[in-house]
Amino acid sequence: MNQKNCDFSPLKQQLIKGLENISFDVNEGIKTLKNDRYCVLGKLEDLKNKFEKVETMAASFYLNCYLSPFTDKYLDISTCIQHLSNQRHGALIVIERKDELDPLIRAGTPIGATLTHSLLESIFYPGNPLHDGAVLVRANQIFSAANILPLSNKGLGEKKLGTRHRSALGLTEQSDALVLVVSEETGKVSFAADGRIYPIITTSSLV
Repeated sequence: MNQKNCDFSPLKQQLIKGLENISFDVNEGIKTLKNDRYCVLGKLEDLKNKFEKVETMAASFYLNCYLSPFTDKYLDISTCIQHLSNQRHGALIVIERKDELDPLIRAGTPIGATLTHSLLESIFYPGNPLHDGAVLVRANQIFSAANILPLSNKGLGEKKLGTRHRSALGLTEQSDALVLVVSEETGKVSFAADGRIYPIITTSSLV
């Protein structure tokens, strides 16, 4: 599989613009702070919101960067999670990278089919007997479905995490896999890598 140039221009340009806007606002905040007659709390709250939006945009950009060297189907995957998010269909999608995942996963049902967004979406359709487990993607194939992943102990304190998110963390704590999670409660999408979870945007024009 060919290594791709991590460009994704529309999203990259929006990310650059977002960072430039934050840089401008920070400088304006410093000027305001130097003037003792004004309070900067409102500006700081606005900056916090902008930082969160840029962080989400950056995660979306780097998600495609992480996917593209290991599968040619990253646009199908992006389209799939957009549709699943819109319909609030829960999903757990594992993209195998360099580490072999067989020793870490309780194997489910073999699929062995070329990955398309429609096939991937159909697996997670409510009522499908395969929709509760994780799909394993190897290169350009849906290798298997209804796989069980190791659970992380994170999220057992004050901030509770659902089973899908704990599964995503658990696998990425033990391997270099990348795991996509769609919440059926909120429709929000995130990805796990290196034992951490990052929110991503799912606007189709940006993926």
